[in-house]
Amino acid sequence: MNQPLVAVSTDVRAFENYVWHAAPEQYLEAAISASGVLPVLVPSFGERLDLEALLAAVDGVMVTGSKSNVHPSLYGREATEADGPYDPGRDATTLPLIRKAVARGVPLLAICRGIQEMNVALGGTLATEIQEREGAIDHRAPASASQDERFAIRQKVSIRPGSCLAGIFGAGEVQVNSLHRQGVDRLGPRLDVEAVAEDGTVEAVSVRGAPAFAVGVQWHPEYWAHKDDASRRIFEAFGDAVRAHAAARTTVRQAAE
Repeated sequence: MNQPLVAVSTDVRAFENYVWHAAPEQYLEAAISASGVLPVLVPSFGERLDLEALLAAVDGVMVTGSKSNVHPSLYGREATEADGPYDPGRDATTLPLIRKAVARGVPLLAICRGIQEMNVALGGTLATEIQEREGAIDHRAPASASQDERFAIRQKVSIRPGSCLAGIFGAGEVQVNSLHRQGVDRLGPRLDVEAVAEDGTVEAVSVRGAPAFAVGVQWHPEYWAHKDDASRRIFEAFGDAVRAHAAARTTVRQAAE
């Protein structure tokens, strides 16, 4: 089975007397099982990494969710302890990686923290504690010891007609598991809104005029990709885009030989 390589973001975490660069298994499992790709973890070493060489070697990029938040200084706000936790190594890696992937036409899927990084990388800003806004619903995960309960599909979003996601789901509503306390505030100038929650919160975006699949979703399709049709479809669409990119690169390489 052909498995194109997909670069996957990592969190920097300290435990067991080590500093780890890691990604949650659900994202990797969904990438392998639903997208049919081989996820390759990218350590969060920022400018020490040759991202151009990385993107020349892979056929897709997946930016995962995380408990940490993008540092507010990266979108012009003063940082407070309440906005954390932060992961500066990840910020220094994912933001330039997103920009370079879009510029090179490498398919990109950004999830949860990933859509927020995508918005900041492309000139947008974030709002925090969005559940406190007038008329807002509470997008945070419920308090529970059960991950299945925390990540339950319980919220509907409206897909914009004519959007990339409309091509995957059709226009209308889809049920998702959106768990977050931060969200898109000012939309990056190159981004289009793909889906919104009932309270108007931006739940998905795409890059306008991007040469390849470049979509960010605020919810967590990775968690139920093994059994929920809508969750699986996002990963399947990403996998199709990755294989198309790989095939195009093979054609160019063969023509040059």
